[in-house]
Amino acid sequence: MSNNCLITNARIVNEGQVTEGDVRICSGRIDTIASGLSAVAGESVIDAEGAWLMPGMIDDQVHFREPGLTAKGDMATESAAAVAGGITSFMEMPNVKPPTTNLDALEDKYTRAAGRASANYAFYLGATNDNIEQIRSIRPGQACGVKVFMGASTGAMLVDDEQTLEQIFADSPLLIATHCEDTPMITINEEAARQQYGEDVPMSEHPNIRSEEACYKSSSLAVELARRHDSRLHVLHLTTARELELFTAGPVTDKRITSEACVHHLFFDASDYERLGAQIKCNPAIKTAADREALLKAVASDLIDVIATDHAPHTAEEKASSYFKAPAGLPLVQHALLMTLEFVHDGGLDIATAVRKTSHAVADVFGVQERGYIREGYFADLVLVDPDRPTQVRTKDLIYKCGWSPLVGYKFRSSIKATLVNGEAVWRDGELTGAITGQRLKFG
Repeated sequence: MSNNCLITNARIVNEGQVTEGDVRICSGRIDTIASGLSAVAGESVIDAEGAWLMPGMIDDQVHFREPGLTAKGDMATESAAAVAGGITSFMEMPNVKPPTTNLDALEDKYTRAAGRASANYAFYLGATNDNIEQIRSIRPGQACGVKVFMGASTGAMLVDDEQTLEQIFADSPLLIATHCEDTPMITINEEAARQQYGEDVPMSEHPNIRSEEACYKSSSLAVELARRHDSRLHVLHLTTARELELFTAGPVTDKRITSEACVHHLFFDASDYERLGAQIKCNPAIKTAADREALLKAVASDLIDVIATDHAPHTAEEKASSYFKAPAGLPLVQHALLMTLEFVHDGGLDIATAVRKTSHAVADVFGVQERGYIREGYFADLVLVDPDRPTQVRTKDLIYKCGWSPLVGYKFRSSIKATLVNGEAVWRDGELTGAITGQRLKFG
């Protein structure tokens, strides 16, 4: 399909409003937003038939596993799953092999994504205890941010040296994105679980091992460092009600410290471990129903700024292991937007807020240029959502290389009718079109 296109009869969800209209796309960008537009010669037409037309989701946290871990996923497979789910841009994490902790490794990832990624792409530079000079030398546009694992089972990428943390928060030229859990506390909790259960620890112990206290101790340290150094901080995947006291409600444009919730922490709670076990084992852990409800309310009230996935596929064989051997993480990009829209159907969010958290706010937090909104002149990264046509999650329809999802059997109330990346349909009517149109994201 050409990237000269006319979308008609849409309910356009953008910047807090829902309006009926048409959108003309020329050379991959939004040319005209109006009503009653007619097709011109050489222009393909998509009749939205009253579906929601939204800016595509920008996912600020994914693990696509390339290089070095490609049995689990790669740039091509996981980005294809992402566009099937209405995600048009992604920001990918550094804990691969070798880890993305220097500028050469960073540029290698951009080379790998070019011509293979179905969605637009950017990558984080990972922090370590000894790469502060690499962090100081990074420039806007080379990475979407600096990722700091302030407590996580990531080997050499765990930053636990106090002086290094001070230097990162004082000197990073880019936004600092943190994974906040306190490793010493987790280690003590793991040993206590071993004392009680041996190696056969039930998965339901995961939120007790990677506890509220471990999350709060680390996230409060990150916020304290950011306030002291006036750093630009984005705290990833909040999981507890207690952590919410560290943040301020309001528009992201007024904040130096922002936060994210992931769809699985809003969708699942501790009662789901009995049914799903290691399939929903992730770090930080899915916690109580009360935590989940508090997080959703914080999203609705603008206390939490962004909804993302932390998409992290592992093979089914790996996930079938016992507690300490089963890796943390789950595949989510193919259904993350549909998961978010369930909250709209349930009344926990309105559609305008859902769009703000998945698109507008992400573009604002990271300074993504000319994306994240439906505006004339912007790139045409768009998703058409039919809120009245259900999607049944079936194993045979999964695009992930890992081939499984904890959502198999779930029936979502919405469906992704079409996804356009840079004006070209990459997903339409339940199928990938074969178009590979992802571009490197640019940042202001």
